Amino acid sequence: MQYKPGQRPEHSGQFQERGPRGGKVSNTEITGIEGKPLPPTSKPGNVWVQVDKTKHKK
Repeated sequence: MQYKPGQRPEHSGQFQERGPRGGKVSNTEITGIEGKPLPPTSKPGNVWVQVDKTKHKK
């Protein structure tokens, strides 16, 4: 799922910035926390894509 900057993700995990055509912008990943807004991207039109969900022990 894609998230725009400032949107709140449904699940915590690692996010990668993607360009408007879906390509990776860099190899850098950020940690997004469920319910907290995602940070701005490096350029307008880019989005955040979750690449790995946080694993919770029950």
